[in-house]
Amino acid sequence: MVTPVGLTAPAVAAALRAGIVRVRESSFADRHSEPILAGFLNDEFLPELNLPRKTWPRPSARHARMLRLASSALQEAAHGTSKPALLLALPEDDAGLGVEFLEQLAHQSGVELDIRGSRLFPQGRAGGLLALAEAQRRLASTPQELVLVGGVDTYCDLPLLDVMWEQQRLRVHGLSDGFVPGEGASFMLLGRPGRGQRLGLSPVASVLGVGAGIEKGHLYATEPHLGEGLSDAFRELFSSLAGPSPRVRCVYAGLNGESFWSKEWGVAYLRHSQYFEEGFRFEHPIDCMGDPGAALGPLLVSLAAIGLQRGYRDAPCLIWCSSDREARGAALVDAVRRQETR
Repeated sequence: MVTPVGLTAPAVAAALRAGIVRVRESSFADRHSEPILAGFLNDEFLPELNLPRKTWPRPSARHARMLRLASSALQEAAHGTSKPALLLALPEDDAGLGVEFLEQLAHQSGVELDIRGSRLFPQGRAGGLLALAEAQRRLASTPQELVLVGGVDTYCDLPLLDVMWEQQRLRVHGLSDGFVPGEGASFMLLGRPGRGQRLGLSPVASVLGVGAGIEKGHLYATEPHLGEGLSDAFRELFSSLAGPSPRVRCVYAGLNGESFWSKEWGVAYLRHSQYFEEGFRFEHPIDCMGDPGAALGPLLVSLAAIGLQRGYRDAPCLIWCSSDREARGAALVDAVRRQETR
């Protein structure tokens, strides 16, 4: 895991638990020449781009930064595996990324991937949870025993920031209903029960279920925003669980500072409040590091898993993410010890 608050999963989890904030004025300026508030890593913390020019043309500045962000995060999650498939969430606004990006990432990180078995999910914030659902399907119905799920994204790109400014989405002077742009990469290794132990890996947490929904009234739609998509994701998640669902005791939310997302969370929660413990804990880590875009889903699931493993979060944890466009996702993560007693 790589974010502005830490360069490994344990470091990020510890920093966020301590309330460390890495949001500050960036080197980018808006059209009023005011510095843009952001959560970006200093360049010194990222590896140099290492792609042979003879094999691939030089990627765009944004794609190059995404490769650099993802490199060590992928190494961390893939350690000890042999040519795993990768289900990777990417930005919604970048349909030009294809299998070549996976090949470049494998070269940049030194992690040999099963490229043919890998898949891209260009659905932004919710993309990682859609990838998680696909991982669950594969592990349950195919010979695959291990699969990597991840996400990488960055707003550290002047043309993209200019678009966000034009749409009045950035949190700038005089506009409080906006978000702080960020960046990050997060990966997690999923396997069938018992597979990790045979590889000498200890399971951190258990994914009980995943749900997905489509929001017709998304941020760029002309239809009214009713919050149906996230509510549908919750409904699909809870209805997919085998047996009685344990009440949610902690929520990791995809809120980024824009009020748009609060409405659909409210709708989804009110329609499914019977699944939540009274006084549940509510976490929204974007406040500390900016919006990491497509990295958000895997990042939140990983943070919940680490919190459960180390005992400072109560099980189970619900994670939800909403993309700028129609994709919505939710997942329920449980502690391993709870699973072992069932």
